[in-house]
Amino acid sequence: MARVPRPPVIAVMGHIDHGKSSLLDYIRKANIVAGEAGGITQHVAAYITLHNDRAVTFLDTPGHEAFKALRMRGAAAADIAILVVAADEGVMPQTLDALAAISEAHIPYIVAITKIDKNNADVAHTKNSLVEHGIYIEGMGGDVAYALISSKTGEGIPELLDLVLLSADLAELTADNEASATGFVLESTQDPKRGASATLIIKDGTLTLDGFVVAGDAYAPIRFIEDFRGTRVEQAGPSEPVRISGFGKLPSAGSLFSIVKNKKEAEALAREQAKILATATERSAVVEGIVELPLIVKADVAGSIDAIAHELKKVTHERAAVRIVSSGVGSVSETDVKTAHAAGGVIVAFNVSTDAIASDLALRDHIQILSFSIIYELSDTIAKLLEARVPVVAAEKELGRALVLKTFSSGAKKQVLGAQYISGTLTVGNRVKILRKGEEIARGSIGNLQQARADVKEIKTEGDFGTEVEARENAAYGDELVAFIVTES
Repeated sequence: MARVPRPPVIAVMGHIDHGKSSLLDYIRKANIVAGEAGGITQHVAAYITLHNDRAVTFLDTPGHEAFKALRMRGAAAADIAILVVAADEGVMPQTLDALAAISEAHIPYIVAITKIDKNNADVAHTKNSLVEHGIYIEGMGGDVAYALISSKTGEGIPELLDLVLLSADLAELTADNEASATGFVLESTQDPKRGASATLIIKDGTLTLDGFVVAGDAYAPIRFIEDFRGTRVEQAGPSEPVRISGFGKLPSAGSLFSIVKNKKEAEALAREQAKILATATERSAVVEGIVELPLIVKADVAGSIDAIAHELKKVTHERAAVRIVSSGVGSVSETDVKTAHAAGGVIVAFNVSTDAIASDLALRDHIQILSFSIIYELSDTIAKLLEARVPVVAAEKELGRALVLKTFSSGAKKQVLGAQYISGTLTVGNRVKILRKGEEIARGSIGNLQQARADVKEIKTEGDFGTEVEARENAAYGDELVAFIVTES
């Protein structure tokens, strides 16, 4: 069937007290579908709003466990993220945690600089703070779009929503409305009257009143569907949040869900998923902190599977490991693709073909199917894939250190200091940290160095010297200047 555009699903993330909830509250009250602003009773962890007559789905608790669980599986419930940064504080620790989650989920994001209505708001400082932490917004050396907003007055929020729709258009989000519904579990709850219930976000297909929903190792009959307002509906389409009740057990937040025709199929798929989850849990307990490459291996004969498993044992890495999730004889099937999707893995096909249905599903879900007929080529390719999964680890290496003795002049960005050499080498152009009583107060760069009133390129011997430092905070007597470089491994 033809794929058609679908509404975007948005996650709003950032540091605590930076205005995430206030932003979501304003958007909901101003733009809620069917005009039910203010008095709406929230029944699920997401809701739909309208902007310029276009639907947008917002996750109501975007920093919750679902997003963390989803990124661990290499997927995300959200299509686009809004990274919230308050204008009175700038980038904070949880801002960077949110950015890491967004990066791991491989989704585009927009920066919302909030609280611009506050008396102590400093937009210029906030922009510099973003750049210092590698968030290069438009006009500051990068292409990350941003909006200045106030959730109190509503200023800038229409422009932010315009950017959301523009990002959605650029992402070319599509869905097959005729397909069976698939998506993710946002959260699950135990209701005294309804039993185990789950909030789902549909990412493809249409959910109807028939069959069973299977999420991880849990399943439920689809007896009724509730939309985000708690209203019962006969069907729900792509990007819509819904609630389903009647699960035998609580499905895990972040689980993928799919639809099967009857209870027998639901039980079989749930058992299969349970085995995968058990294997993954056991493995993670042994190799916590190790990046894994899950593989689904299909081969022409059982002997080939044994040979492949033996060969893959030779593929090693100090920070990564290969894990065979499942294996079997015969062509690559739809079940194999679903298993790969759930595990975030790759399918290895050795001297076998791929079913047409499986091929279409793999293309839709972006699952790699690697075909081989020579075993050493298989191991070489897997070794490269494993290496690619290992994240680059950034570390800071200290180059030189000096003690601040005197401030000769200071401005908004530049300051001229007198300093005393302590260790290493300080060079013009080095990045530098200003430490006060051992705590970092600012970062910047060394613009100039002088020794004996003459300009020099570096300081590497004992004695006093002068330096021009570009940083957003001024150094004082007793502070330390630490020149450093960021290395990767």
